[in-house]
Amino acid sequence: MKDPKKCIIVDDEPAAHYVLANYIKQNPQLELVFQGYNGIEAMNYLRENPVDLMFLDINMPEISGMELLKILPTHPKTILTTAYSEFALESYDYGVIDYLLKPIYFPRFLKAIDRFFSTEQVKSREEEEIVVNTVSVKVDGYFIEIELNQLLFAQSFGNYVKLHTTKRTYLASITTTELEKCLPEKNFMRIHKSYIVALDKIEATEKDFVVIKNEKLPIGITYKRELTDRLKK
Repeated sequence: MKDPKKCIIVDDEPAAHYVLANYIKQNPQLELVFQGYNGIEAMNYLRENPVDLMFLDINMPEISGMELLKILPTHPKTILTTAYSEFALESYDYGVIDYLLKPIYFPRFLKAIDRFFSTEQVKSREEEEIVVNTVSVKVDGYFIEIELNQLLFAQSFGNYVKLHTTKRTYLASITTTELEKCLPEKNFMRIHKSYIVALDKIEATEKDFVVIKNEKLPIGITYKRELTDRLKK
């Protein structure tokens, strides 16, 4: 059995937490990992933890559910939970996969979960076809997806890594060694203790460096032979 999908509940009503937590516990494919009672708690948790599914109330003090979706640069797949239906149409602009009206009944909850897993199956098929096309890294406290076909090279920067892409440079909270494990080996290679490059982005090679977008990147002695062999292929 695959690992259960990580879920969070964000709702200011304890009664709603009780109902949803009970429903989630009855589904072995789901794991409740966090319960928040306002948008601030949710934002703080999502900065540090990847999540698959969020049950989100719309009407909350300070930051509403809709405002939270607007603020977050990226957010988990979301099922909205509310006693009001007037935001149903707007919610789908933010990738919301379903809309549960309170009181939430178990059969309707199961229908929403089936819809969530149907989107996951589509995602799995796309991943099988594409293999790996993004890498997830933490930038400015949030997890973001970097498209691998846009990544030029990565440069070690202490406990961080500068990710140079075709669009901009990101400072990610990850080490070069950790990043290397996330990248497809056939497309990327470490050429120096401080540099990982996209092999198809190399424009020129010299004795001691490669050129990518007018940047000269050093080649470590221990990596020269492997780089030469791989560029011949």
